[in-house]
Amino acid sequence: MSLPRVDYIAPWWTYWLHNFPHINLRFQGTDKSFQPEDENYQQSLIFLGCVAAAGLGLNLLCLAIYLSCLCCCSKDEEEESKKPNSCCVTWSAVAAGLITCIAVGVGFYGNSETNDGVYQLTYSLYNANHTLGGVDSLVTGTMGNMRTGLHQHLARLDEIFATRGDYVQTLQFMQQMADNVIKQLLGLPDWDVSKVDLASIADQTASVEYYRWLTYLLLLILDLIICLLACLGLAKQSRWLLTTMMVFGVLTLILSWTSLGADLATAVGTSDFCVSPDKYIMSQTKGIITADIVHYYLYCGWTSLGADLATAVGTSDFCVSPDKYIMSQTKGIITADIVHYYLYCNQTLSNPFQQPLTIFQRSLTTMQIQIQGLLQFAVPLFPTAERDLLGIQHLLNTSEASLHQLTALLDCRGLNKDYLDAMVGVCYDGVEGVLYLCLFSILAACAFTVMLCAIPRAWRQIASRERDYDDIDEEDPFNPRARRMGSQNPNHANMHSFCSYSSSMGSQTSLHPPAPTVSNAPMPEYMNQTALFGGNPRYENVPLIGRGSPPPSIYSQPYRHRYSPTMRATYLSMTEEQSRHFGGDFQA
Repeated sequence: MSLPRVDYIAPWWTYWLHNFPHINLRFQGTDKSFQPEDENYQQSLIFLGCVAAAGLGLNLLCLAIYLSCLCCCSKDEEEESKKPNSCCVTWSAVAAGLITCIAVGVGFYGNSETNDGVYQLTYSLYNANHTLGGVDSLVTGTMGNMRTGLHQHLARLDEIFATRGDYVQTLQFMQQMADNVIKQLLGLPDWDVSKVDLASIADQTASVEYYRWLTYLLLLILDLIICLLACLGLAKQSRWLLTTMMVFGVLTLILSWTSLGADLATAVGTSDFCVSPDKYIMSQTKGIITADIVHYYLYCGWTSLGADLATAVGTSDFCVSPDKYIMSQTKGIITADIVHYYLYCNQTLSNPFQQPLTIFQRSLTTMQIQIQGLLQFAVPLFPTAERDLLGIQHLLNTSEASLHQLTALLDCRGLNKDYLDAMVGVCYDGVEGVLYLCLFSILAACAFTVMLCAIPRAWRQIASRERDYDDIDEEDPFNPRARRMGSQNPNHANMHSFCSYSSSMGSQTSLHPPAPTVSNAPMPEYMNQTALFGGNPRYENVPLIGRGSPPPSIYSQPYRHRYSPTMRATYLSMTEEQSRHFGGDFQA
C-alpha cells in the first residue's frame, strides 16, 4: 500500500491575483492564461506596472499641490497658532516613523519568504536535473556497452564458434536481443538532444534572486536610515538635514512605487502560472515528450477527481494551472503523455516507460540464459571462449543493474515530488512573500508621503523662529541676547546706576553707587536678574531705598526674615552716602 501524499492545491491568493483584470496597452481584455511568449499577455503585465506609475504620478502631484499651498497661503504667526502647528508636525513625524518601522518589518518578512520560495524552487530544479542527468547517463552507458562491448565479444565468439552452427545461431540471437535493447533505449527521451538543462535554469534563477534579495535589503535599510535621520533633523531642528532627507524621501517614494509595480506584475504573472501549471507544461512539451508520459509525471498519485477539480478551477493559468505552461514548454521535445505522467503521477495512469523497460528486462534475461548455456556446454569444447563469455556476462549484469536504477529514476514519484516542492515554493512562499513586499511598498509610500508633508512645515517653523529671534530689540533688558552680551562686556561693571528718591533735592546725576558690602548670603532673585541685565544691581527696585527710613526688620520682630542681610547692608550704605552728600536734609 502506497503512502498518502499531499496534492498540489493552488492557494487562495493566487486565485485572487489571477482574477485581476488583464488589459493590454490598447485597453483590450486578454486571456488570463499564463503565456509569457504572447505579446498581449506581456502587455497585460506591463499595464499593471503602468498603474503603479500612475499612482506615483498622482502621489507626486498631490505633494506638489500641498507644497504650493503651503508656500503661497499666508500663515498666522500668533502665539496661539504656534503650538497646534508644532503638535501637528510632531504627530506627523511620529506617525511616519511608526509606519516606516512597520513597513520595514513587513518588508524583511516578505523578502525572506520570497527568498525561501525561490530557494525551494532552485533546489527542486537541481534535484530534477540530477534525476534526468542520471537517466541520460544510464541510457548512454547501457547503449554504449551494447553497441561496442557486446558487439566486440560477439564478433570474437563468432570466430571461435565458426565450426558450430548452433552456437553461431545463439550468438546471432543474442545480437538481435542487444539490438532490441538499443531500440527500446532509443525510445526514451533524450534530454541532451532536447536541451532541457534545468541546472542552467536554476543557476539563472538563483543569480536573479540573489540580486533581487540584495536590492530589497538595501532598500529596506535605506528607508530605515532616512526615517531615523529625518526624525533626528526634526529633533535638532536642522534645516540642511531636513532638506537632504526630503530629497532622499522623494527618491525613496519613487523606488517604493516602482517596486510596487514590479512586485504586482510578478505576483499576478506567477499566480497565472500557479493556477494551472500542468497545462502550460503540456503545451511546452508537445511534440517532444508524449502526452501520456507528461501526464504520468504531473499527476502521480492524484485521483481523477482531484485532477478534474484542479483543471476545472480557475481559468487554467500557472499557480492555478501550472501544467499548461509546462506542457507548452516541452512541446516538440517530450511527448505529452510523458509530461502528463510526471505532472500528475496518478496511480491509475500506466507508466509510459513500462513497455520498453519490460522488453529491456526480458531481453537481458534471455541473453543471460543463453550465456549460461554457452558457459556450461561450449567452454569445455572451446576454452578460449570463456573469457569473452564471462565478459558478456559481466556486461549483462551491469546492464541489469542499470535497468533497476533506470526504472527507479523514471518512476513518477521522484520527479513529481520535485515538481510539487517547486510549485509549493513558488506559489506559496514565493507569491506570499511578493504580496508582503507589495504591502511594504504601499506602507513605505504612505510613510514617506506623510514625512514629506511634515518636513516643509517643520522647516518653515524653524525659519519663523529664527526670524522672530532676529527681530528682538537689542536694547531690551529682557532680551536674552542682551543678557549674554552684558555678561561678556566688562565695561558694564563701571556704569553708574540711577537711584530714584522721593525727595526732589539735588541732582541725581552726581550720585555714585555705593560699594556693595561683602556677604555670603545669596542675592535675591530680582537683584540677580538685574545684575544679569545691566551688570550692576538696579537699586531703584530695592524696596524702601530713598524713603529715609530704616527697613521694618530693624524694629519689628515678625518681619525679621523678610529682607536679606545684603538688602540691609545696601540700605545702610545708601543712607550714609546720602547723609554725607545732602547734609541734614534727611534728618527727621
